[in-house]
Amino acid sequence: MSQDNLKKAVAEAAVKFIRPKLEKDTVIGVGTGSTANCFIDALAAIKDEFNGTVASSEASAKRLQGHGIKVHELNQIDQLAFYVDGADEANERLELIKGGGGALTREKIVAAVADLFICIADDSKLVPLLGTFPLPVEVIPMARSHVAREIVSLGGKPVYRNGFVTDNGNIILDIHHMDIGRPIKVEEALNHITGVVCNGLFARRPADKLFLAGPEGVRILG
Repeated sequence: MSQDNLKKAVAEAAVKFIRPKLEKDTVIGVGTGSTANCFIDALAAIKDEFNGTVASSEASAKRLQGHGIKVHELNQIDQLAFYVDGADEANERLELIKGGGGALTREKIVAAVADLFICIADDSKLVPLLGTFPLPVEVIPMARSHVAREIVSLGGKPVYRNGFVTDNGNIILDIHHMDIGRPIKVEEALNHITGVVCNGLFARRPADKLFLAGPEGVRILG
């Protein structure tokens, strides 16, 4: 089974999981990236069964609206029942690295508000130790050099994502060769650097459920 088919399968499994729990006033948080796009496409088939969505990026909002799915501003929403998104890496504690697409800050905000955070991925994303995938950090542009020096002092190798600007108008540093044996500690240390907006470690608020698609089907952790 191709990776595209695995993404489609896990997205459809997530829709099947949440569908019986939907009510007319339910609002669903939707992530960013290729797997989230598959979820958006699958969600379109049941768009009349819930109230609408909150998108973690402008790109996802545009795709949702293209399907005729209502997109709310998060500040207008009292309760977010679900947040569904992909991941770049996940471990068995459902801690994640996210942000390969650069939407990590908004993704983390939506995940913090949601009652249930469902991560969907193909089974190649499950790793024993996070960190092979470069860890994205969103940074205020004027703090780029300062933040990079601080990251080096923590043992990481920061690489500027050239030509990329986040939806918030900031830049991304991707950290290579970082020891993430203690994800919560690393997440906190990075967030304490002045000039860092957010980093792509989802450890303090991990996923509640991890859907993994493989050749034998979709399995659920959590």
